[in-house]
Amino acid sequence: MRTVIFDLDGTLADTSRDLINAANVCFRELGLGDVLDPLTDGWVGMQGGKAMLREGFRRTASHGDAEIERQYPRLLEAYSEALDHYSVLFPGVEIAVQALARQGYRVGICTNKPEALAERLMVSLGVRDMFGALVGADTLPVRKPDPAPLRETIRRVGGDPARAVLVGDTVTDRDTARAAGVASILVTFGPLGAAVRDLMPNALLEDYAELPEVVSGLIG
Repeated sequence: MRTVIFDLDGTLADTSRDLINAANVCFRELGLGDVLDPLTDGWVGMQGGKAMLREGFRRTASHGDAEIERQYPRLLEAYSEALDHYSVLFPGVEIAVQALARQGYRVGICTNKPEALAERLMVSLGVRDMFGALVGADTLPVRKPDPAPLRETIRRVGGDPARAVLVGDTVTDRDTARAAGVASILVTFGPLGAAVRDLMPNALLEDYAELPEVVSGLIG
């Protein structure tokens, strides 16, 4: 069965502002103020919670790895309390996913967001039931770029890895796909913008309206 698996943050939805706001809760409580800008530091948010803490501490020359580990649970707590205040689907997501389903593709989500938070967000955005499976950062003992979560997502939707593609927005997604022997499509409208071209995925996606055609060109 032909399968299309999606990353979540920066691919299906722009979640950067809510993520950055959660990191800034930690920074404020440490007396550092709002270190990250919700409007311009989205690229940091797409790298994950610990990456946001690391970048904030780097900018303020204030803390090291031990504090990152201490603050990470607080960041998740803050994010859980406000994970959908500003997050929105990218234009055309629903139409594109529905078109894939009509054409017989299985669809799922493979994300490095904790599973429970990802489930809540997709329900809040009103599209969880469009995807046959969701595998998060803590669903398995490993996360992307290890290929196991991607392979598990494909398995859960009843797909075939030989006829699958991963749609993502970062080097993590490209590396995950390569490790799993799966084609990769990287979106050019995520936080990295057109710079994803330098990652040399199997294909680029500039607009969700083009997704069915791009997918068909890779896996039929």
